[in-house]
Order: sequence, then structure tokens, then C-alpha cells
Amino acid sequence: MTIASYNIENLFDLNRDGQEYPEYIPYTASNWNKKTYKIKLQNIAKVIQEIDADIIALQEVESLEALRDLRFTLKQNGLYYQSYKIADKKNTNIKVAILSKIPFFYTNEVDVTASYAHRNILECKFRVNKKDFYLFVNHWKAKTGPESKRIVSAKALLKRIKQLGYDKNIILLGDFNSDYEEYLKFEKKRAHNDTNSKTGINHVLKTINQVQKAPLVTYEKENFYNLWYDTNEDERYTYIYKGKKEALDNILISQSLLNNQDMYYQHSSIHSYKPQYLFKGKSINKWKISKKQPHVHKGKGYSDHLPIVAKFIVAN
Repeated sequence: MTIASYNIENLFDLNRDGQEYPEYIPYTASNWNKKTYKIKLQNIAKVIQEIDADIIALQEVESLEALRDLRFTLKQNGLYYQSYKIADKKNTNIKVAILSKIPFFYTNEVDVTASYAHRNILECKFRVNKKDFYLFVNHWKAKTGPESKRIVSAKALLKRIKQLGYDKNIILLGDFNSDYEEYLKFEKKRAHNDTNSKTGINHVLKTINQVQKAPLVTYEKENFYNLWYDTNEDERYTYIYKGKKEALDNILISQSLLNNQDMYYQHSSIHSYKPQYLFKGKSINKWKISKKQPHVHKGKGYSDHLPIVAKFIVAN
């Protein structure tokens, strides 16, 4: 079973609802229209089709309509996702969503805060071969803000995990806007450290001081394992900022998925999906918008993130 996550960079529909970024207000000088929207859909669909995941988590989807348009584009290209869901209970301008070949047992939104300051987390329960697992799609606050903003999301997520129980098969994935060793990044980016050196991904979810490959891991039940540690260090990235590779997107798993019993993570399967066309020079081939005012869509590119992919085995 292949599970993936992809921040698809601002998939906005063509409706005006007042939530759009200025350059995504449709049918203006920004050139966000049927033509550029269709190119964006086709380009993102190409990437998703090649990955061909059983379940793919998405970030930066504006609306249910945009998700349905992407799903329809994939269907036209031969990839059908039976089940889909977007976390739209809170009307933020971009949201998390999911496409799945496997039907949901249920879906639920984890409320992070009552305000629009934080995006909700999407919880999905699945049942495969009589085995249950829970998947949480995340998109934490960007690094334009300090770590305390991301800790708010981490604590809301942890509260729900405690309700389910650490013994469950749990997969946390998405754009955490956090490196797998975020606590070490503070040494160079002190502006983020307003939390006495504590981080959401490392301290709240307890992924700190992990160095072992998956088959060797033995941690306490409360510790989630970051799958990035199961591949070579130079492969651990989904983003490039000012020429430096970063791992903003992560897949974390509960200890039960490491024990090689009824359902488990397939060792060495974690990777970012990086065909050559997703790069332009030494940068990721992001969706192109002119820098001059007004910002104009050029109808080229994909996303500023690379997808992250991992495989799991579910026994009969």
C-alpha cells in the first residue's frame, strides 16, 4: 500500500469568495483563468498519476470544487480515486485534503483553534484486511512565524492521538513546516525560538534523537518515528530554500507500524518523488508567477514542494 503527501501550492478554483490571495482572484490582470487553471490541474495530475499512491494527502487546496476538479482531471488521465475529502469546516483560504482508492471508515476534522489562524487537521480512519489505521493530514503554520505557532497544531494533534491510544496504527503526514531535526535548526534561526528550544515535531510528538534505520528502532510507545531516518541524509528533502535543501514535509508513524506484524512500514521505502522535470536548474520547478506587479501567472511549473512517498504492508 503506497501512501504519499504533496503540497500542491495554491490550487485555487475560479470562484470569487473573498478568500483568495490577490494573484488568485480569477479573471483579472493576474491571468488566473480557465486556461492557467487547467494547466495547473494537468501538471499536478501528472505528478500524482506517476506516483499512483493508494492514498495521497494534499495541502494548499482552496475548496471542495478545486479538489473535485483535480480528481476529475486524474480520472480523465486514467487514475480514479474513489474517496475524497477536504477539511473545509473552517473557511481558511487554503486547506488540507485527501484522495484515496480505499474507502474511508470515517473522516473527522481536528479543530486546532477556534480562529482562522490555524488550519484544521484532517483525520481519516481506514480498514484494510480487517486491520484499522488512522491517518492525519497536517499543514502547520509557515516559518514566517515562530515555533509557538506550530506547537499549537502539534498539541491539538497529540490530544486526539491520546484519545485514540498510542497502540493504534497511526500515520501523521503532510507539510509540518518543520525539519525532522527542527530543534537543531534553532541554532541558526534564533528568531523562531520563542519556546525555550521546544518544537512541535520533535518534543510534542517525541521524534527527538532518532538516528536508527527502521528495522533497528526500539522507542517508547509515545514516540513517533520519523521515516526520514530510514533513508540517506542527502535524500531527506522536499523543498529548496535559497539553494538549501529542507524537509518541510514528513511522515511519522506510531510504534505499532514498526513491529512487522499485521500492518507495518516497508523498510527503505521512504523517499521524495523527484523526476527531473520537477527541477529547474538547482531549484524546484514551482508554479511560475511574475515578480513584478501585478503578479501574472505564466502557465508553467508544478509546485514549490516535492511529494513524499512511503509503502506499507498489510497482511491478509
